[in-house]
Amino acid sequence: MPPRSTRTSSHAASGGTPKTAAPQRSGKTVRRKKSFLWRLYKFVFVTGCLSILLFAIWFYLTPWGNTYRYMLADSLITTQHREWAKYIIGEKALRERVAGYVKQFEEMGEERDTHTIPEEEEGSGTGEQAPEELTSVKEVDGEGFHGYLLTVRDPKKVRLVVPNKTGRGERVSSMVKRTGAIAGVNAGGFADPNWRGNGFKPIGLVISQGKVYYNGLGSTKSVQIVGIDKDGKMLAGKYSLKELMELGISEAVSFSPRIIVNGKGLIPNRSQGWGVAPRTVMGQREDGAILFLLIDGRQPGYSIGATLYDAQEILLENGAVIAANLDGGSSTVLVQEGGEIVNKPSSSSGERYLPTAFLVFEHPETVDVPNIWEGLKPSDIDAGKW
Repeated sequence: MPPRSTRTSSHAASGGTPKTAAPQRSGKTVRRKKSFLWRLYKFVFVTGCLSILLFAIWFYLTPWGNTYRYMLADSLITTQHREWAKYIIGEKALRERVAGYVKQFEEMGEERDTHTIPEEEEGSGTGEQAPEELTSVKEVDGEGFHGYLLTVRDPKKVRLVVPNKTGRGERVSSMVKRTGAIAGVNAGGFADPNWRGNGFKPIGLVISQGKVYYNGLGSTKSVQIVGIDKDGKMLAGKYSLKELMELGISEAVSFSPRIIVNGKGLIPNRSQGWGVAPRTVMGQREDGAILFLLIDGRQPGYSIGATLYDAQEILLENGAVIAANLDGGSSTVLVQEGGEIVNKPSSSSGERYLPTAFLVFEHPETVDVPNIWEGLKPSDIDAGKW
């Protein structure tokens, strides 16, 4: 009978077999893992290629995809990265698209507006009934966008205000605070080289209190304008300076396009709404009330922006009989009394410095707006120098 120690040693020797098998199992596990990862990689790669192919077919070869593609290109055209649109629709199509919009906007300003507003009744607002608040703000929402609608019930309370320092624009919040206004929104466009302009060189005309503050028309005889005459009637469309003076213009800036005239929308559908972007649009109801629609944009998760068609439909729903686009994009801002900003401007550098703003006052006749461009020609102004 073998001694116990021999059996024990034999058992120990036999028990060593699993130890030599462990590396084999480990090697098989590693090979299985590599095989799984390779199959997963091939699956992801093939799936990705098929997805890209299907997306490209939809994006370039289907009517719905083409609509989305051109809307995306239009949205880029309204930004500082306009040239990127050529990678979506091609350089030739980009040039044609921009030229087409310029022509379309010009045509949209041709029809003469015939809307009228009621004359102010003598002694109105002196009865026992408490008068309505001059301004009110309500939020508006749509497909992928959020914004605000400012209603000014007396159009004669709106005044165009300009910066108080020569050589640079001014933030609307600063204008509101400085002048004691009830509310304010951005107004006209301006020269903005490399998207870093100082906000001091307006585009086209600037008219305040019936006086021409800035004339950048050059040899152009007529221009698209947005403004209000001395009776409180909103004017928008293509006019010469002579026509504007004969019509009794009071406050005005140059911008386009007009999107509502004589109670009808001029933009037929969303695909022709000049892309998705932050918007500032001015309109007027039949009772004379001025509407300022401001849509935030370029902020995924909050508000991407709206097309001009979206803005048109909102204003029509709120009774606008005339409406026109103002400078939007990073300039879009709504400010209330005290200089507090209501919306969320999209500019990465914060609120922009601008040349003009439409402000609302209880007593606009007491507001002094000096002409900071007096004696300056457009050629005297360096739009990029701070």
